[in-house]
Amino acid sequence: MEDFTGSATVDQPINQTPRVAPEFEQRIRQLVHDWGGGKSPELVEEMITTALKMGSDGMGIGDLKLMNRSLKELRYAAKIFAPFRDRKKVVVFGSARTAPNDPDALLAEEFGRQMVAHHFMVITGGGDGIMGAAQRGAGRENSFGLNIRLPFEQRANQIIEGDLKLINFNYFFARKLNFVKETHAYALFPGGFGTMDEGFEALTLMQTGKALIIPIVLIDRPDGSYWETWMRFLTDHLLRQGLISEEDFNFIKIAHTVEAAVAEILLFYKNYDSTRWVGSRLVYRIKHRLTQQALAHLNVEFADMLRSGQIEQRGALPQEKNQPEIAHLPRLVLQPQRTDFGRYRQLIDAINLAETQD
Repeated sequence: MEDFTGSATVDQPINQTPRVAPEFEQRIRQLVHDWGGGKSPELVEEMITTALKMGSDGMGIGDLKLMNRSLKELRYAAKIFAPFRDRKKVVVFGSARTAPNDPDALLAEEFGRQMVAHHFMVITGGGDGIMGAAQRGAGRENSFGLNIRLPFEQRANQIIEGDLKLINFNYFFARKLNFVKETHAYALFPGGFGTMDEGFEALTLMQTGKALIIPIVLIDRPDGSYWETWMRFLTDHLLRQGLISEEDFNFIKIAHTVEAAVAEILLFYKNYDSTRWVGSRLVYRIKHRLTQQALAHLNVEFADMLRSGQIEQRGALPQEKNQPEIAHLPRLVLQPQRTDFGRYRQLIDAINLAETQD
């Protein structure tokens, strides 16, 4: 099993609570069967059981409302994204205050246009400024807006307003969760607290191994220094004090043209397809088999990553049978140390540049 981040969960049990009586289990199982539990009725049964336990745990009405509304928001968002599972997506963050004719906005608009030309869809927070510009470039049919309800008036940009792919969230954490689990790349333009928040969250999740590694591209105008200034802060105040590692910078790429930003994202998916944890083994799905010489080179270059064994090239593992649509892809399988996740990004880069048999 794995969660949306790709982290293994089979060896990480959650706190156990007493099982419900067998007769109640049977009634829940029958209810799910009669309703139609879909592909994973056992998970639906678990959720119903959890909800019943919440009702008997003596929780306050505020806690119950929060959990109920959160689950409804997550369920609705998953329903909206479901028809587009076969399309890669890039999330764009940046200031909502940027004027439409600002160079950064024009850059964001062109970025959205070019990513759609490469069959990506664009996700934004649904607001104006950089977000609206990126969605102008992408077009309404290729856009998602994850809007947030705020105490003051907050309306979506004209491109996404009224579209079914505009999702309004009450909770920031539910909105953030969808940014993380639905995107295949991050593109950050100059922005304020919100942009910094989203950027640092993405970095934190990857640095700690709680999210799949995907590209994080920091985009600025050709003569801009926004991200270089930000990088100096990281270097001078975090790296030098030992609060982060040199490897953490592998997650970040700065681009001063749309072409460079797009090329960085496309290169990440040149041969690499996706990742999955199977117990202690990390499985990289790739599009083309590597040559034996290229595989040997990876084993030498990334020997420090391995907890035991070597990087092996093989077919799909039996535990991956629930994803038959990608069963044909070759695999690179290894047992890595669960530290220095910036090295994982370097390994993906090396896989994409390695010689293939095709």
